[in-house]
Amino acid sequence: MAGMSRAEIDKTELKDAALGPGPLRPKDAATLILLDRSGSEIRVLLGRRHMRHAFMPGKFVFPGGRTDPSDARVPFAAPLHPSEEAKLVNSRTSATRARAIAMSAIRETYEEAGILIGKRGSFETAKPDWQGFVENGVCPSLAPLRFIARAITPPGRVRRYDTRFLAAFRDDVALELPEGGPTDELEKIVWLPLAEALEADIPGITRTVLGDLLERLKQDPGLSPGGAVPFYYLRHNRFQRDLI
Repeated sequence: MAGMSRAEIDKTELKDAALGPGPLRPKDAATLILLDRSGSEIRVLLGRRHMRHAFMPGKFVFPGGRTDPSDARVPFAAPLHPSEEAKLVNSRTSATRARAIAMSAIRETYEEAGILIGKRGSFETAKPDWQGFVENGVCPSLAPLRFIARAITPPGRVRRYDTRFLAAFRDDVALELPEGGPTDELEKIVWLPLAEALEADIPGITRTVLGDLLERLKQDPGLSPGGAVPFYYLRHNRFQRDLI
């Protein structure tokens, strides 16, 4: 998508997201790319959004969503790797906010897919959105997360997000609930080989980020901390790609 004009992006994403009346300030959001490396080829978790959603209806996406205020006030078993936290922090994002953004990826993965990332053991919090971790005895952990990409939704959408794409391996999952998550955000959960995922009905930015991830995995199969992070955003009516 890098180098595309705003008009080209609008045309490409016409079915991905409803167009809106004007620029809205992007909301912090996070999404988790969960990778299963147990077989002969790496598979990725995707879920299909309901058609009733205004944002990317019917598309296969990674679990994710907005960062909530409570995400900054929940304890965790282990922090982000310092190299990962340093890349998430910038002039507008404090270390505390960076950790909250990462926590929201873990929370959303539980809510949408019933997958809890962390360590088995005692965990207590009064925050309502985290009671699934309390009930299942899992303390969330930020240590397995790797920062893969960042993308800001172009202006003119009914929803705009400043999304951090994070990745983790299925090895770091503490529990997978057979009934799935408590919400109905995603109506179908699938594990697809990366090559098949690139051909699925996914948004343009998802395909771009998956392509970036595939190239990174070829050079660094274990996703070492501190790897280069592509940052996609619109500037002067053209989509830009920088490296963080």
